[in-house]
Amino acid sequence: MTGVCTRVALGLLAAGWAVLVQAQGIYTCVDGQGRRITSDRPIRECIDRVQKELNPSGSLRREVGPSLTASERAQIEARERKAAEEQSRNNEEIRRSRAMLSRYRDQAAHDRARADALAPVDGVLALAQQRMQALDKQRQLLDRELEFYPNTPPEKLPPRLRSLLDEHQASVAAQQGVIAEQEAERKRVNERYDEELARLRVLWAEQAQPGRPR
Repeated sequence: MTGVCTRVALGLLAAGWAVLVQAQGIYTCVDGQGRRITSDRPIRECIDRVQKELNPSGSLRREVGPSLTASERAQIEARERKAAEEQSRNNEEIRRSRAMLSRYRDQAAHDRARADALAPVDGVLALAQQRMQALDKQRQLLDRELEFYPNTPPEKLPPRLRSLLDEHQASVAAQQGVIAEQEAERKRVNERYDEELARLRVLWAEQAQPGRPR
């Protein structure tokens, strides 16, 4: 009876071992000294090289790469992040290009969009320039009145005249600021549309090539 139990126990142990081996696989490699090593778990002697994990039938299940140091893993992760960021930029550029082509079928459409963007800027600029012309005429009147006070320091002028001169100076400075701001905005708008137009010309040329999807 005892012998039967022993054989049963050994049979169960062998079956369990077979299942375990099948689940874990068999690892094999050639270490740095040229020795072929086989184990039921990853082989420490081959931590710096590729190990093969085999099925119980001997067929290749997978290859396990060498274990990496923290520095090596960090370098790989950095390369992967850089590649992902580059792919994201490429995808965004493709999306942007498609959107531009959808919006601007030709240069005439782009020119109209530029004109629309510049219109409010030019409107504010024209009003500021008109205001400057009015201030120039106002200054001429003030200069005529100043002729009655030759060589008089500003602080000695009549309070009313001194106040008018101060207000005029402040108004001129304000309009000069508006003009400078709108001219800078006009430059920014034109630069943006110039950059778009350069890109669009390339896209239009590519789109016009035979066999390319429209």
